[in-house]
Amino acid sequence: MLNPRAVKTIEDAKLIVTERNATHVKIGVFDIDGILRGKYINKDKFLAALEKGLAFCDVILGWDSKDQLYDNTVYTGWHTGYPDAAVRIIPESCREIPFEDNMLMFICEFAGDAAAICPRNVLKRVIDNAQEMGFDPFAALEYEFFMFRETPESVREKHFKNLQPLSQGWFGYSLLRNSVYADLMDQILQMSEIMDFPIEGLHDETGPGVLEAALVFDHAEYAADKGALFKTFMKVLAQRNDLMATFMAKWSMDYPGQSGHIHLSLRNRSDGRSSFYDPDQAHCMSAIQRHFLAGQQRLMPEFLCLVAPTINSYTRLIPGAWAPTGATCGVENRTTALRVIPGSEQSQRTEYRVGASDGNPYITLAAALASGLHGIANQWEPEPLITGNAYDYPLPAHLMLPVTLWDAAQRLKHSEAARTLFGDAFVDHYAATREWEERQFRKHVSGWEMERYFEII
Repeated sequence: MLNPRAVKTIEDAKLIVTERNATHVKIGVFDIDGILRGKYINKDKFLAALEKGLAFCDVILGWDSKDQLYDNTVYTGWHTGYPDAAVRIIPESCREIPFEDNMLMFICEFAGDAAAICPRNVLKRVIDNAQEMGFDPFAALEYEFFMFRETPESVREKHFKNLQPLSQGWFGYSLLRNSVYADLMDQILQMSEIMDFPIEGLHDETGPGVLEAALVFDHAEYAADKGALFKTFMKVLAQRNDLMATFMAKWSMDYPGQSGHIHLSLRNRSDGRSSFYDPDQAHCMSAIQRHFLAGQQRLMPEFLCLVAPTINSYTRLIPGAWAPTGATCGVENRTTALRVIPGSEQSQRTEYRVGASDGNPYITLAAALASGLHGIANQWEPEPLITGNAYDYPLPAHLMLPVTLWDAAQRLKHSEAARTLFGDAFVDHYAATREWEERQFRKHVSGWEMERYFEII
């Protein structure tokens, strides 16, 4: 019987569904916020859709994470009537869902006009650009996430206050805790293997109930699939255990934020050798890697809202909280936004540390990769590498990061590089969705405001 991860073609997809005598298949497409939207469809419809495609209502690209409709986007809205948009099933994305009996799942991507703003397609266009330049991009994503002894019902009953973490206190890299919760850890590791987003390392981070999972590296397109599926099904697995996992950038100002770091490298398409490794250069860093690093650094302020997409993202980017505050570079320096990791031909890479766990894996990876490629194309050189504490380093204005989502969206809107690399349709649509997100926040009166102003002002 065909293994789900051996499916590569439409014929393979037909065969595995037929072999398993499956009555239904699960399909899903990732929206602008990286949320998997999908449904079950019966076997006959699935088999026909493999050849002819199918359609999802384009509202998936026209509403926010709370299903509230954008009022400022051109591609879709009340003015278009929310028609169906063409969708393509990706045969090689076939996976078995371990806790659903005989259930296969396939990722889809938007086609036709919707492809211009589809996150997965945006990344694919960046990868196509890399390949035209002679490179194959590889990536590994790592995520921090907090686990709580809560349910969707209990967090609402508590109004998201006084939540109980899975564990108490600060205890990073704790063998005590991961042994106590070995059954849960085993479920996570087994799910990651069965669904093919294998975890290279899983450990307790510092803080109550926080874990970090580093996914195994892969070609950039599939690394993004794996990151997006990991985030989705980690939340599923948690809730099936009467727990909740959050990938918010910062759930409490008492604890460090939750990162979504991206490790990137390029290989020469001609011979498969590392494009970043040069043993004769300082830190084994080739000219290609220097240019790549410079592109990431120079464009980071313009691309920030692609990797810091929520209001909450900006509460993480503060000094001394293991998150960068400027577009800085360093070698093996975790206070900088970009960390050069010297190594062998197999391990030489850059780590894009500004990203948080709340980012859409397709969009964050597209931003980190495209900016680096732009640096190569223009042969840019990075600013002097920082040693020591980057938070104490006086930054020039052009390396300062926007401090709010609104400001970051404006930088993206006016970025010529973003329009060149991602296309006008995507930039206009995405920037509008971030402006919408900021406007929703401004309609809200927080508990902090009530406590600070109600009586005294």
